[in-house]
Amino acid sequence: MKLVVMIPCLNEEKTLPLVLKSIPKKIKGIDKIDILVIDDGSTDNTVGVAKAHGVKHFLVHTKNQGLSRSFRHGMNYALEMGADIIVQTEGDNQYPQQKIPDLIKPILKGKADTVIGDRQTATIDHFSAQKKFFQKFGTAVLNAAAGTSVPDAISGFRAYSRRAAMQLNPIADYSWATETTIQASHKGHAIINIPIETNPKLRESRQFNSNWQHIRRSAVTITRAFIMHKPYTIFLSIGAILLIGGLIPFINFLILALTTHNPFGPHHLQSLITGTVLLVAAFISITLGVIADLIRINRSLLEEILELTKRSFYDKKTRRR
Repeated sequence: MKLVVMIPCLNEEKTLPLVLKSIPKKIKGIDKIDILVIDDGSTDNTVGVAKAHGVKHFLVHTKNQGLSRSFRHGMNYALEMGADIIVQTEGDNQYPQQKIPDLIKPILKGKADTVIGDRQTATIDHFSAQKKFFQKFGTAVLNAAAGTSVPDAISGFRAYSRRAAMQLNPIADYSWATETTIQASHKGHAIINIPIETNPKLRESRQFNSNWQHIRRSAVTITRAFIMHKPYTIFLSIGAILLIGGLIPFINFLILALTTHNPFGPHHLQSLITGTVLLVAAFISITLGVIADLIRINRSLLEEILELTKRSFYDKKTRRR
């Protein structure tokens, strides 16, 4: 059983040694532990520091591509390395690496496909009240969209089984944690959460400049994923609202036609025109829902083919090693 711990880094020469030193050297049930450092365009000595601490596996981006792409590329590289379990952590030493055995235990026992470290954000002292509120609100929105009960939606301390890693296909350039949680839920993965305590803060987050920027980008990711996996919920809901709004003027006109002598006044004709526009919009929305659902079905079939391709490719690579 092989464990790959992947660490995306951007100028982490000061904090990376703390991360590497705290990663367990031996874990019960694991035969081999490899560390994969993903250098996302660092301009400092991140790679040199990693090499000095014994890291042998590197994935280097010559230009910064962001955490989401680093995650996607790192997952594929870890599968190519022959990983049976993949742990995602970060180079800023936010997460307690000594909890990795607890993080992977549900996967080793066959009880989970994905395990998420719950930072218990309400108890983190250096999080402002505003940040805690937005974390809670964002997590609630994600759980509603994904049908999950994840307490910490954007935690970057996670473990994936080989099967789960092969089935996840994140495409967003931002908020990989949000997107993969939604994907895992819709693919029927067993998701387990374990409580963790974060390490003291050593630097500011580099993922976003403000809470509002994070909310805006995450909202785009959640909306896109929701439309991708549940298009009928979006388009039929919009279509139903437009349909009801479009029928109201016609119902009102019918009542007037039965109860008055002149239902064709200018005001009523304007209402009928408005109702007609709303009915056309409802028809378009419902049609888009049908088309989007057909695209969803096609995507599901393509992802099954992609998973088979990954298994064939990565398993062959593993056997050669």
